[in-house]
Amino acid sequence: MVVSASDTQAAAAETTVTKLIAHNEVESAKCDCCGLTEECTPAYIERVRERYHGKWICGLCAEAIKDEIIRTERLLSTEEAMTKHMNFCRKFVSSGPPPDPTIHLIAAMRQILRRSLDSPRGLRSTPSSPTKTKGETRAAALTRSESCFPTLSG
Repeated sequence: MVVSASDTQAAAAETTVTKLIAHNEVESAKCDCCGLTEECTPAYIERVRERYHGKWICGLCAEAIKDEIIRTERLLSTEEAMTKHMNFCRKFVSSGPPPDPTIHLIAAMRQILRRSLDSPRGLRSTPSSPTKTKGETRAAALTRSESCFPTLSG
């Protein structure tokens, strides 16, 4: 029996693919706050559980927990912020579907606006364009040299 070089290369490639698949194996993890299910690697799931005291927290809830810590004026631990957020999620889920989704959306947007206005001013996002510092002169803006429309002759 003769084994060709292409057969050997194919076997090596298959072994490499098998190792990559095993390395990138994914599992489903359900968020302990909102119930969202995500597919993640076991290593990532373990890191998140270490960070959140054994609970799996999705990315959206993790951001909400971070926001809760920043927004609160007193020192708040991650566990306290997580408990606060989990209570909010339970309250939201237990309320059931809204009778009028449009009214519900408007109320939710109103609550988000009020929360953002109540948060300390220094924590808000910075403007996207740089502000002018004292004594700094501004460069001349680009001016239009000619029309982009062709000249009409005739």
